[in-house]
Amino acid sequence: MPFMTWTNEMSVGVKVLDDDHKKMVGYINDLHDGIVAGHTRQVLVGVLDHLTEYTQTHFAREEAFFAQSGYPAADRHKLEHESMVKHLQSVQARFESSSVIKLDLELMSFLQSWLAHHIQGMDKMYGPHLNAKGIF
Repeated sequence: MPFMTWTNEMSVGVKVLDDDHKKMVGYINDLHDGIVAGHTRQVLVGVLDHLTEYTQTHFAREEAFFAQSGYPAADRHKLEHESMVKHLQSVQARFESSSVIKLDLELMSFLQSWLAHHIQGMDKMYGPHLNAKGIF
């Protein structure tokens, strides 16, 4: 059973963004599975790198849609994105540079909770706006 499961209730109504969210859920599951299986640091660094890079790609895609459509809550949403990227980069830097720091299930719970709440809260709010502007 996966650590995090995508559900239709998480859909924001924009296919490419839903696909991004599904991919992010997949990376979180990969990271969790690697931690539980005791994969090497090198493997976990690779998965964390992919998650961080893809998160930035996804946020840039969302923000481009915000600019294109004139989304009124874009500034607030971008601040949340920036905060999450900084957090991921901090975890990534500490993990890559220290032989002591390890990834644990507390981090996984944070990632799972943050993504679920972000999608079902902030992201759900832009769906109707983007749809009204012809972005599906």
